[in-house]
Amino acid sequence: MAKGLLLLCMVASEVWNAETRPIDFVCDRESRRDMNTVAEMEAALADCDALKTLPSPIQLPCIKVHKASWERKSAQEKKGDIAASLRALSRSVRVVKTLSQPGCAATLLERLEHTVNNYLHIITHLDVRRSVESPLFSCTPESTHSLSTVLWTFSRLITGKLEWLMADLTHGCP
Repeated sequence: MAKGLLLLCMVASEVWNAETRPIDFVCDRESRRDMNTVAEMEAALADCDALKTLPSPIQLPCIKVHKASWERKSAQEKKGDIAASLRALSRSVRVVKTLSQPGCAATLLERLEHTVNNYLHIITHLDVRRSVESPLFSCTPESTHSLSTVLWTFSRLITGKLEWLMADLTHGCP
């Protein structure tokens, strides 16, 4: 019963996310906060006994930032950096999800993949002009077998680099 309710809550929270437009994402900080479901996934992970160690490592997003270097990058380069991290994370989660047994672990990994892909969709559709997007990582990516570490790192990407990029882009908001 609790697992069914968890799945229903996960699906309901994702419906709103699918309708978020890139301009809403940039101009409305509250929309971005609402889309960030990492805390909910962390709570679901605490209730998921089956997922202590992942069957395969997940590549972590690059979250470390040298502030002066970051500020020198164009918005397009920042967008490319974030998109590269999100793409790699999505691919890694997809692989681990296929190796996981059905149940709360697979459901949580599916939710994470969907959330990462929502962010990736919005980032790739942001209208950022001026230079060519760089699909390169800003670090040498690390991997982990711990889903709690993946969620923490994903949260830092969203609340760090992604928010800094949004701050750069809000000048175009009404």
